Amino acid sequence: MSEATRTRTHAPEVRQRAVEILQEGVGHRALAAELGIPQATARQWARAYAVGGADAVLNAGSHHHTYSYDVKLAVVKDRLENGLTVREAMIKHNITRVLERCPDEINFFNSFVDKGLKARLEHVATSDFARVSYTEAVEILKKHNDRFEYRVDWGTDLQTEHERYLTEQIYQRPVFVTDYPKEIKAFYMRLNDDGKTVAAADCLVPGIGEIIGGSQREERIELLEKRIRELGMNPEDYWWYCDLRRYGSCRHAGFGLGFERMVMYLTGVSNIRDVELHPRTVGNAEF
Repeated sequence: MSEATRTRTHAPEVRQRAVEILQEGVGHRALAAELGIPQATARQWARAYAVGGADAVLNAGSHHHTYSYDVKLAVVKDRLENGLTVREAMIKHNITRVLERCPDEINFFNSFVDKGLKARLEHVATSDFARVSYTEAVEILKKHNDRFEYRVDWGTDLQTEHERYLTEQIYQRPVFVTDYPKEIKAFYMRLNDDGKTVAAADCLVPGIGEIIGGSQREERIELLEKRIRELGMNPEDYWWYCDLRRYGSCRHAGFGLGFERMVMYLTGVSNIRDVELHPRTVGNAEF
């Protein structure tokens, strides 16, 4: 490949036309065909537009242009927050597929196990999940402390009764609770800028409470080791985990969906042992 090819640029009017086409929501293949540019270039511009808007396309590929640090953080943060959207989509997809493929089973459970099951599932599948910070949720729940067996204060871990109250009485739909106090979450969760909370998010659903738990992981080795020491643990015992951060890491997040809880939610069964293939009860496991 020649130097001229590697440094090939496109006229400003071509880039401007690309912005106009991308604003119409077309994909990179249609963009390439419309402008007569390579698909690789069209793909680059489509990604640039998705991240930085029109300015990113107009300046894409120039050696002097870069996104500001704030924009990069916003992009990463946006993708992580969109992880909540992925979780929401997963739950809605599971519900929708079961309603479509197992109508007889759902009608059975609706008739003999939970008479409000079908209506609840249909409601969740078509509702936008609420989003509230832990701090905001606590302020709401404190107003109703007389209703709970366990009082709510900032710094306490939410119990199932609190989670169900939020979803069933306050929002009447699933809720994402975010930014929990660091004291009640694991050491590997990423510390927020306030120094008091971590980038964790749990998905709560009516009838069950938490169904998905997840967080952004701490990729900053110095803060990770500090957090381990704060909890009275020895960083040397976690050398293998710390090395994952020390020798190369990036900002990342993950979550886990409770399979049995999902089955409970889909069937209306109230006891989790009834949806487990081999349920374990306290005191009955030999090892």
